[in-house]
Amino acid sequence: MATKSTIFKASLQIADIDHSYYADHTLTLARHPSETDERMMVRLCALALQAHQLQSVCGGDGTLAFGAGLSDPDEPDVWLRDFTGLTRLWIEVGQPEDKPLAKACNKADSVVLYAFGAAADIWWRGIESKLARLKSLQVWRIPGTSAQQLTALAQRSMNLQATVQEGGLMLGDGAHNIHLEPVRWK
Repeated sequence: MATKSTIFKASLQIADIDHSYYADHTLTLARHPSETDERMMVRLCALALQAHQLQSVCGGDGTLAFGAGLSDPDEPDVWLRDFTGLTRLWIEVGQPEDKPLAKACNKADSVVLYAFGAAADIWWRGIESKLARLKSLQVWRIPGTSAQQLTALAQRSMNLQATVQEGGLMLGDGAHNIHLEPVRWK
């Protein structure tokens, strides 16, 4: 019998000063049995960093949600869909192959990838030339130590505050604060 996903609930208050986006999001994250707390929290950070597009791209008329991610390779980790059903933003985390990213670029207006982990630099050197032709793709690197620190925030029920300012993200729960400075690779 297959192990089921673990359900996490998050109340996320976003203050995106860079994009004048301020909103509260009530989220449900299903952590796949093979997913780490670090990866799950990077998904949450990716949503916080891109949430402003709910307003700027969809004028507030859309859905920003977690996809099936590891459970379904044909779905993103996070996506933004407008009310016509179009996928306006496809977000991936990790170090995927080039073919799934190319497929994602055909399915969505824009694709954003947040790479993290000890091997991310090696992965990037090996795949950078293959991704150069994908015009709608952005690739960001989450520094390894910052991504690892996110596990301190992972709880089954989370109340989190996210502040986006000058491209950085400060994520905290009242007891811990983690500062991320994503680096743009593409």
